[in-house]
Amino acid sequence: MSSGTPPAPPAPYARPTAVSRAELIGDAALALLAERGMRGLTHRAVDEQAGLPQGSTSNHARTRQALLEVAVRRLAEREARVLTPQEMPVPSAGTRELADALATVLHRHLSGHRQLLVCRYELALEATRRPELRTFFDRTGEAFRGPLVALMAAAGSTAPERHALALVAWSEGLMFSCAVGSYHSSVPTRDELRTGFEELLHGMLGR
Repeated sequence: MSSGTPPAPPAPYARPTAVSRAELIGDAALALLAERGMRGLTHRAVDEQAGLPQGSTSNHARTRQALLEVAVRRLAEREARVLTPQEMPVPSAGTRELADALATVLHRHLSGHRQLLVCRYELALEATRRPELRTFFDRTGEAFRGPLVALMAAAGSTAPERHALALVAWSEGLMFSCAVGSYHSSVPTRDELRTGFEELLHGMLGR
């Protein structure tokens, strides 16, 4: 039952040093998506969350579509720091080394960046209702898919596109289950994830 006391305003997003206005707005938008969902993402709420004067977000992203694109772009930038292709071993390193690298970045995402996963699901669902956002959302995802296809081809896959899709689907399904699904209360260990990747890679590469 309501006590009649208005809810306290959200705490301003902690402003990092040397961050651009676009990054600050993007980070605030992601924080709102994770906390309140798509309905809570408004220009005014982003201003409050970021500690900016009213109207700042509207000046930067005038429409709803523009604000969503800011959120998608910032999500891709932050996910790129978690899922870094540069950490992947050379293909000749072997299946175990590749599985270990994949397990490392997946465990890092699950154990320290669940909010980014929630934001991704919110934006992906919204993209199913907005064709213009779907195009933008898919284009940002290409930066992650392309390197994985190339890695599978270099590792000796006879069907790199299909095998990359299988790896992505397995990883995405596991992340969904552990972030917001029936396994949300438990995160697989890095060793468990490595075993799962090894089983997949052995079947794909025939090693």
